[in-house]
Amino acid sequence: MTAPQEHERDVPARWLTEHASLLPPPGDALDVACGRGRHALWLAARGYRVRAIDRDPALVHALVEQAAIRGLALDVEVGDLESGRVALGTDAFDVIVVVHYLYRPLFPFLIRALRPGGTLVYQSFLRQQASRGKPTNPAFLLDPGELPQLVRPLEVLVEREGESEGKFLAAVVARRPG
Repeated sequence: MTAPQEHERDVPARWLTEHASLLPPPGDALDVACGRGRHALWLAARGYRVRAIDRDPALVHALVEQAAIRGLALDVEVGDLESGRVALGTDAFDVIVVVHYLYRPLFPFLIRALRPGGTLVYQSFLRQQASRGKPTNPAFLLDPGELPQLVRPLEVLVEREGESEGKFLAAVVARRPG
């Protein structure tokens, strides 16, 4: 059981890699709640200039080490996105990736941080996931049909909701008009 968890922590989410063709050409990218940085590393290896944020100093340190081993330059920071003290900027990113993290008040800031034509790749857990295990806190679980509403006014290019990869997930790839 340890091997699949290790594998999942190191390999980018299938939702991101399967929709790579919908990403704009390499530019500035943001990995939100990056954890060990699997998405930040994947984006940087493809030529994006990546900013990665997580509140866990140990995970951020591990990401810095992994980026150095791979010869990738990342802007990595420890920051609590729920504190209101982390600035994402305006029109700052061509790509924003959020996987398995949900903090509803952050959505307006994510949308504002996207450049016109920028793409948001978002995947998180549905309420049904609580029947399978973590997370169980309703604050971290999406209602059916909620995610496309949260990303408005972005144009949803592709969406999925339901059971996938043994989890109950909702996911979108959405683009800021312009």
